[in-house]
Amino acid sequence: MTILWTILIGFVVGIVAKFLTPGRDPGGFIITVLIGIAGSFIATYVGAAMGWYQNGQPAGFIAAVLGSIVLLLVYRMLTGKR
Repeated sequence: MTILWTILIGFVVGIVAKFLTPGRDPGGFIITVLIGIAGSFIATYVGAAMGWYQNGQPAGFIAAVLGSIVLLLVYRMLTGKR
């Protein structure tokens, strides 16, 4: 159930990160949602490693948004202008 909750949070977080990050996205809606899900998973496991969350506890919404924004900016740098 934790993984499903993380995916659900990641879906919403991807949408929020897209609106909070200025500039044009090189990817579409699906890429942004996948980045949100990945950001949620990363925030969950980094937070557990740092002692912010218990094992099996999903990341908080703000941590997931921050992780997604970082991933979105990295994605923009990697894809850049072609």
